[in-house]
Parts: sequence; C-alpha cells; structure tokens
Amino acid sequence: MNRVFLTAEEAADALHISRSKIYDLIRNGDIVSIKIGRLRRVPVDAVQDFARRLIEAGEDAA
Repeated sequence: MNRVFLTAEEAADALHISRSKIYDLIRNGDIVSIKIGRLRRVPVDAVQDFARRLIEAGEDAA
C-alpha cells in the first residue's frame, strides 16, 4: 500500500528543506496539510504539486 500522508518532517526531507521551512510553507498556504486529531499531516500529492509549481515557475523564469 502506498503512503497517502507524510509527517511535516518527512515532507521537509522529501523537498530537502528544513522543518521550520515546511511549517512556513504550510502556514502560508503554499503546501496543503491536514490535522488528524493533534497530528499534522501533509498529503503526498501536496508535496508533488508544490514541487511541480516550483519547476513550472522556474521554466517560466528562464
């Protein structure tokens, strides 16, 4: 079974950014996250969508 949600730390690792930066992105609405009880989780698709947007923005800037 494929994973659907990542912890914030796992999402940060996947993007090679710091834990505090992932929380900044979540707070700013750049990456979608949900709460399950007291737990914060980031959908795998949200990480992929964020990376795709970064790539597209980079291509537009070139």
